[in-house]
Amino acid sequence: MNRSKLLTDGVLLIAIYIVLLLIAMFVPLIELVATFLLPVPIIIFASRYDWKSSLLMLAVALVLSSLFATIFSLPVTVLMGLGGVMIGSAMYRGLSAYETWARGAVGFGLGLVFVLLISQLVFDVNMLEEIDVMIDQSMQMSQDMMEQFGLADQAAEQMALIEEQMEMLKNLIPVGIAVIGILLSFIGQWVSYKVINRLENKNFHFPPFRELKLPVSLVWIYFFALIFTFFELDQNGMLYLAVNNVLMLAGMLMVIQGFSLIFFYAYQKNKSKALPIGSVVLTILMPFLFLYLVRILGIIDIGFKLRDRISQSGK
Repeated sequence: MNRSKLLTDGVLLIAIYIVLLLIAMFVPLIELVATFLLPVPIIIFASRYDWKSSLLMLAVALVLSSLFATIFSLPVTVLMGLGGVMIGSAMYRGLSAYETWARGAVGFGLGLVFVLLISQLVFDVNMLEEIDVMIDQSMQMSQDMMEQFGLADQAAEQMALIEEQMEMLKNLIPVGIAVIGILLSFIGQWVSYKVINRLENKNFHFPPFRELKLPVSLVWIYFFALIFTFFELDQNGMLYLAVNNVLMLAGMLMVIQGFSLIFFYAYQKNKSKALPIGSVVLTILMPFLFLYLVRILGIIDIGFKLRDRISQSGK
């Protein structure tokens, strides 16, 4: 390994990261764009030098971010660093785009958990309690508005229903963390592909969505979680919380697989792109009707290799 080049790349990419961090924290209007770009320098470095050197780069970035920005930037750097290292090291090892995406999602998910822990232990900010307070304030404002319009009777009934739904959403915070990790991983990986392809004349890219294949084990995870829902579980217990989160996340992934199958079918049978795009639009507009159908398609595709049968049947 060329130590001189490693050092040069490390200094340059850390400098770029610090600039992006300062923009994300102090420059209005474009701070959101800069935030999504934060993992890119770390991904580029890890794609060249793997995870060991990247962790050293991350440690230096932590020190410099606390000096040039504020100490509140440390959780952000850990979040972006873990996700960036996982994506970059997967690229270094030549893993497929979807495997790289999955590893990045795990890294960002762990980073988000770390942010929650640091916020509570170091900054004495309990994010879950803050969410509770925000929900309570929002519900109180809604109730006051309904009472002002003379809808006091309906308000009590509606608030009870909304409160039940909010409690359910709070129990699904782990799913929210996973979804945010998946989105951050996709954006960081996609932008990094574009940058690395331009800088290094490589050909990193995501395969067509129709080629997405999730592991068969996901079906078993989904069905085991589904079986647990037939038992009377303590709604305040950890098992209830785990089952509902696993079921929700696995179900979302099944839906994604189902859409992938529809895109694959349209491609194999030379159907109009209106078919898969229309299916997505209809599912978003009428989820109560189409969401379960798409999920069933995803389960059949993974468990029974439906797309292989479509391929064998010919175009």
